[in-house]
Amino acid sequence: MFEISTPGLYSTPMVDDLVTLGFLILLQAVLGFDNLLYISLESKRAPKDQQARVRRIGILMAIGLRIALLFGLVSLIEYVQEPLFGIDTLLIAGHFNVHSIIVLLGGGFILYTAVKEIWHMMSLGDGTHLDEQQPRSVKSVIIWIVLMNLVFSFDSLLSAMALTDTFWVMATAIVIGGLLMLWLADRVSTFLAKNRMYEVLGLFVLFIVGIMLLSEGGHIAHLEFFGHEVTAMSKTTFYFVIVVLVLTDIVQGRYQKKLLAMRGDAAKAEAEAEAEAG
Repeated sequence: MFEISTPGLYSTPMVDDLVTLGFLILLQAVLGFDNLLYISLESKRAPKDQQARVRRIGILMAIGLRIALLFGLVSLIEYVQEPLFGIDTLLIAGHFNVHSIIVLLGGGFILYTAVKEIWHMMSLGDGTHLDEQQPRSVKSVIIWIVLMNLVFSFDSLLSAMALTDTFWVMATAIVIGGLLMLWLADRVSTFLAKNRMYEVLGLFVLFIVGIMLLSEGGHIAHLEFFGHEVTAMSKTTFYFVIVVLVLTDIVQGRYQKKLLAMRGDAAKAEAEAEAEAG
């Protein structure tokens, strides 16, 4: 088990634990970005007056379940990583365990959700508003937030276990990371509500998250298609793609505003010319 240590004359186990705790909180914050985005988009399925409450309950329940999952992983890590069954055909081959199955199912569901919402946006017409979708019950939305929170937390928990075997350090990082998510959830949702154009960007980010999880699950399962092994998308590649998407959206938005301004000036000049001619 790899542990971060603090070199120096005054290094103690407590100091090492505190340094590791800082790293784990940072890890929870970085890896929690895509989770937070999913929570903000999924909570919109609930009745409008219940959305903030849904986010709070979902995140608080997820914190408790994350700690329970952490306890289970610490006790059953060998069984989680142990192969359950294998497939070996000309088309596909692989060896699946609990970890790979959870990541693959989570990635598939997120990809399905993103594609469905993007398709819904493209099919809007006849004055239909984006929010005019069949709402889900509060209970249903909370369940999905909790379940997907656990999917997102699986890798961060395994990463935490690679840094330390001190349970209180990992549990404290989970609680602090969850509280940060609780603090940011309403702010992210409010931002998306006020800037509707970024919803498309958010859905495409979610689409990339689904692909990343599918590639990661396939890598864990050693999946091969026609003899070609699936490789996991690295976090560096993931964040690079996100930065490119954000920059593209910013440039596209500013360019569109300039085009609208130019068209407005042209229409004004044409109107003035017609008035002078009349």
